[in-house]
Amino acid sequence: MKPVIKILEERVTAAMAAVTSRDDCAAIVRPSTDPKFGDYQANGVMALAKKTQTSPRKLAEDVVKNLDVDDICEPPEIAGPGFINLRLKVEFLADRLLEINKASANLGIDKTTEPKTIVVDFSCPNIAKQMHVGHLRSTIIGDCICRMLEFLGHNVIRQNHIGDWGTQFGMLCALLSRKRIEMGKRGEKVSNTIILADLEAFYREAKQLFDTDENFANEARGAVVGLHSGAQRWTELWRQIVRESKNHYEQIYETLNVELYDHHVRGESAYKNDLPKVVEDLKNVGLAQPSMGAICVFPDSERFKNKKGYPLGLMIQKSDGAYLYATTDLAALRYRVNELKANAIIYVTDARQKLHFEMLFAVAKMAGWVSDDIELSHVMFGSVLGEDGTPLKTRSGENVKLKELLDEAVERAKQIVEEKNPELPPDKKEKIARAVGIGAVKYADYSNNRTSDYVFSFNKMLAMDGNTAPYMQYAYARIKSIERKAQTKDVDIEDELGGLESLSLTEPAELDLAKYLIRYGEAIQAAAADYRPNYLTAYLYELAQKFSVFYTNCPVLKAEPAKRPTRLLLCDLTARTIKHGLSELLGIEVVEQM
Repeated sequence: MKPVIKILEERVTAAMAAVTSRDDCAAIVRPSTDPKFGDYQANGVMALAKKTQTSPRKLAEDVVKNLDVDDICEPPEIAGPGFINLRLKVEFLADRLLEINKASANLGIDKTTEPKTIVVDFSCPNIAKQMHVGHLRSTIIGDCICRMLEFLGHNVIRQNHIGDWGTQFGMLCALLSRKRIEMGKRGEKVSNTIILADLEAFYREAKQLFDTDENFANEARGAVVGLHSGAQRWTELWRQIVRESKNHYEQIYETLNVELYDHHVRGESAYKNDLPKVVEDLKNVGLAQPSMGAICVFPDSERFKNKKGYPLGLMIQKSDGAYLYATTDLAALRYRVNELKANAIIYVTDARQKLHFEMLFAVAKMAGWVSDDIELSHVMFGSVLGEDGTPLKTRSGENVKLKELLDEAVERAKQIVEEKNPELPPDKKEKIARAVGIGAVKYADYSNNRTSDYVFSFNKMLAMDGNTAPYMQYAYARIKSIERKAQTKDVDIEDELGGLESLSLTEPAELDLAKYLIRYGEAIQAAAADYRPNYLTAYLYELAQKFSVFYTNCPVLKAEPAKRPTRLLLCDLTARTIKHGLSELLGIEVVEQM
């Protein structure tokens, strides 16, 4: 089913075009902010009146005369200088709910008529380093974007562009080689898993040796040469380090319920052989040029300037011949356009990389690698802050490890479960604690505007009231409890809803909830269009609140026989919508008992 707002947009626009004979009309239909003005409001008449130099009020009257919405709305009303207020008919509302009920798989939401191949680049951890809190937002926001776009019918290709190549791997391979030799001399069984158990310690040790031990530094430089030339000894050690690192971050993805798997990984190493060609091709088209010994591209000198006003260059090769992130990103972009046939590419990173991606996109377009019909988007997000308003760190000043953060979230949730329901079996407590703890972390991030920083607070995100995962999970569990109570009262919900052909929507709380339920598709479309999960969480929270008002004012199981099926359906559709939003689009588990 097409969202109601789109149907109204089309019909009002058509009426405006019929009155003015113009093809640049826009209805600008929005949900009404005040129910007394109806359910939707068309705001485009004023702008059209200005273009045609006519009275907005008179134009609105003419538009209403030509407006065909009798099957959807009560007679339209004109307010103020030319606003058109639209109120949904109860009969239309009831029919919509019944259609949604029948479309159990997609809740009546249409797939796009123009599916695209969309590449989403997100998460991107560094090898030999544990994921920290700074990786949280890219990982879960990227996953949510993929889920929403897939649900709407697009072909989404996830890309985990891991940092698995570069000069630092020389020192890592050199240290792993040294440790294996030492273990062999001691007669110990060589086990890379044991050596790499603590990747952070391993990386720090390698860096310290590189800075203080000249013999080790020379060996590390030799390892870099060996890696770049494909020497088996060094490439095998590199593979072992990458493999063990993957084991670490894959556990994080599983904990977060993020759909990012090994076949989605295409790291920096995948493009190592393409880098010379990137530089050569940019030289051949006259874009790449020497600059202080390095090779740079200077896109749009008026747009990209340094603080002194000089043109800012994108460096693609250092004076020593080494390549940079920009070179790899350009190679990856070409691969995604040429091999993956992407219609759109989305990069989910923090806002500090804004300039990098602006220049990257500009260079790719100047080189002719990206046509105008391919959309390049940098989906930026702010930082996760501590209670003091600075970037979240440990007491020692280090980045908070993501695994430790998630473990603490589950432990705190477990304490709440123990307090609320001490009689539950241990395995059920564990399941609820995991769903609530991890869900709380994810939902708190999603519910904030992604471009803003936000303060990380366990107390706020685990609260049972307000716009939090526990509140949403409890709202779902409360509806499921109605189903369990129904069984004890010999109410067969499946039987009552199975042959439902008409609804009785008379109470204000019923109507308010029903009108909001049919807007779920609008919320998903808006969230997907702007890549903003907070639009979806805001909708779900408002839905849960409207259900609470409905449940308080409209008895369900005790309702008279003529009303009970309608109210049971409202409960069921609310539960299905909340579950779909949380589980399918946000990747947050729901539980039927809390």
